[in-house]
Amino acid sequence: MNIYVGNLSFSTTEEGLRSLFEQSGPVDTVTIIQDRVTGRSRGFGFVEMPDESDGQAAIDALDGNDFDGRNLKVNQARERSDRGPRGGDGGGGYGGGRHDGGRGYDSGSGRRDDSGGGYGSDRSGGDESNAVSNEEDTNKADDSGFGSGLDDN
Repeated sequence: MNIYVGNLSFSTTEEGLRSLFEQSGPVDTVTIIQDRVTGRSRGFGFVEMPDESDGQAAIDALDGNDFDGRNLKVNQARERSDRGPRGGDGGGGYGGGRHDGGRGYDSGSGRRDDSGGGYGSDRSGGDESNAVSNEEDTNKADDSGFGSGLDDN
């Protein structure tokens, strides 16, 4: 039987956990899960016991009991496929974050400027089909008092 043991103290050792579970019967393996980067305990682990009844006896005896100053959470471990989806959206990497395709706003008109921006955009300016014509707006201020920064004089 594979048994999950949670809420372990960071000072708990696999040897200490083995001794605790051997009070209920023989133990095959003990594994305390460690952080890959720091090598420090993540506060949970797994104990495998060959006999189902010994495993259930250990769960009944140890769940909620104090060990190394912590109240243990002990139950039968679920298979990995039973865990369901993990958190997060699976994203990451570069180029994300803006849901508008990396487009900004035209500083003069307050309208969307579809001329590009962000990763992967065509910054050559040579494609007239994607250009937005704001000629009449670029030479005057809008109602907000912000203009294009061009001086007509």
